[in-house]
Amino acid sequence: MSTPVLLAVLAAAAMHAVWNALVKHGGDPTLRLAVVALTGTVLALPVLPFVEAPAPPAWSWLAASVALHFAYYLALALSYRLADLSFAYTLARGAAPPLVALGGVVAGDHLTRNELLALALISAGILSLVLLGRGAGDDRRGIGAALLCGSLIAGYTLCDGLGVRSAGSPLGYILWLFVLDGLVFGGAVLWCRRNGLGRGLPPILLPAAAGGALSITAYGIVVWAMSVAPMALVSGVRETSVVLAALIGTGLLGEAHAAHRLASAALVCLGIVALRLA
Repeated sequence: MSTPVLLAVLAAAAMHAVWNALVKHGGDPTLRLAVVALTGTVLALPVLPFVEAPAPPAWSWLAASVALHFAYYLALALSYRLADLSFAYTLARGAAPPLVALGGVVAGDHLTRNELLALALISAGILSLVLLGRGAGDDRRGIGAALLCGSLIAGYTLCDGLGVRSAGSPLGYILWLFVLDGLVFGGAVLWCRRNGLGRGLPPILLPAAAGGALSITAYGIVVWAMSVAPMALVSGVRETSVVLAALIGTGLLGEAHAAHRLASAALVCLGIVALRLA
């Protein structure tokens, strides 16, 4: 993985942690996620006529990704209702890299021993954040929702990695993904909540829209990176967003186990250095 790609994915990781904090902090997380998704649609639509459409083989991957994203949003909203940000986010993101690594190898990626060791170090650091303890507010159902969320992350990451490689136009694939994601999930949520939108939407609109702008930028970078670097490595570096999420959760939101979770985050940073050297 080249230095520019590494730096781009690290920036995307920071953006990802921030928009998740905006979803978690106050209000209905499902409605906030709907606004996040629809913001991506609004931002992508004006650009869509000026990019090449994905090649036919990519559309099946695109459809699968949209379906998995729909389930992911629901699992994420549930986990944020039942658990802390630094706990649920860490567990969900930590479960994904090993699964993506396995899927990437099956799909044809070849990783060296040093790359695999670095990826294992990142994953171990992420998972240790959870194993050191959970707060009183972390419901067991939240653990299940976060683990489900992690498996869905692995699923849509693999779909998008394979889809963007077969699309012929990485930017076309990314933009169509955002448009369809927002229309399907955001449209469904707004329709189901239509009777309460006048009361529930105004207080969350601005922060959720800001989260949507960060989301589309961050995931666009990640999908582009998977077109030029192994999926497992991109996914592993991306999951360093848990470092910032742990800082936000424990520092700004007052969540438990600050010292333990931040110490584990240092292990994640060592994994990034090892990955770069590999």
